[in-house]
Amino acid sequence: MQGKIYVIHENNDWTQHLQHRLEALELPHELWHLDAGQLDLSSKPPPGVFYNRISASSHTRDHRYAPEFAQGVLAWLEHHGCRVVNGSRALSLEISKVSQYLALNQHGIRTPETIAAVGKHQVIQAARQLDRGSFITKHNRAGKGQGVKLFHSLTALEAYLEGPDYEHPVDGITLIQQYIDSPSPHITRHEFINGKFFYAVRVDTSEGFELCPADVCSIDDAFCPADNTETGTKPKFEILSDYHSEDIARYEAFLSANQVKVAGIESIRDASGNTYTYDVNTNTNYNSDAEAVAQKYGMLALARYLGRLLNQS
Repeated sequence: MQGKIYVIHENNDWTQHLQHRLEALELPHELWHLDAGQLDLSSKPPPGVFYNRISASSHTRDHRYAPEFAQGVLAWLEHHGCRVVNGSRALSLEISKVSQYLALNQHGIRTPETIAAVGKHQVIQAARQLDRGSFITKHNRAGKGQGVKLFHSLTALEAYLEGPDYEHPVDGITLIQQYIDSPSPHITRHEFINGKFFYAVRVDTSEGFELCPADVCSIDDAFCPADNTETGTKPKFEILSDYHSEDIARYEAFLSANQVKVAGIESIRDASGNTYTYDVNTNTNYNSDAEAVAQKYGMLALARYLGRLLNQS
């Protein structure tokens, strides 16, 4: 009784690359777009493998309640003993950086010093308590670097909170975080499939905090991941060859303990060589231009992994 591969998601643009790989491998599959729908709790799930790709940034695409609906669907699937890749625990981590940081710390993984606050007054108090000249604010439930702002003073923070550009976090929780001053304008994103390290990507951050690797996010020249042959500038995304890090084993242990099979984990290094892990993406995407150069293909490996699980069912 094999059934199909069911892909649970809320963004067609981020899912089509996986769909194309599943089609090329002739694997039976079906997409479940959970922006809206119904769930009959007395019904039973169909046979197959269920892969969750719900994103913390769904509200930026007017899919405000997709994570909440997905939580119910995943609970239903798990109740019936279905094989679920990135189930309810993965989704809980996806939509809460507070949960991410605490879980990472349990495995000896360093995260930036962070205070969570609800309410503008509490955000200011938290920044004062952090007692650092420069600090970052970000949303607890976000994605693509949404809501990330760098401040060098409490006065600048107060002006932002009361100004027209203020972005209210969708869950009400703002994180006030230690600013990691890296000597190099880049971060490293580690990709994992079946809980195992697949490759690492060097991401250029000189243009800002919009670090989404999906092709659909690269919408203009400033964020183009391809080499610019006229200027000789480097690509925004570059897969690293012969990459080694002591954090990989800790990352794999963290993923295993939290039942996460597919993820992208981002880190940054300060001037003293200390590495800080600041984001876990359980709906990870891959950049096709970087993969073409490296001849490594995340969605192909992911499709093959899901196919193996289906054959085992």
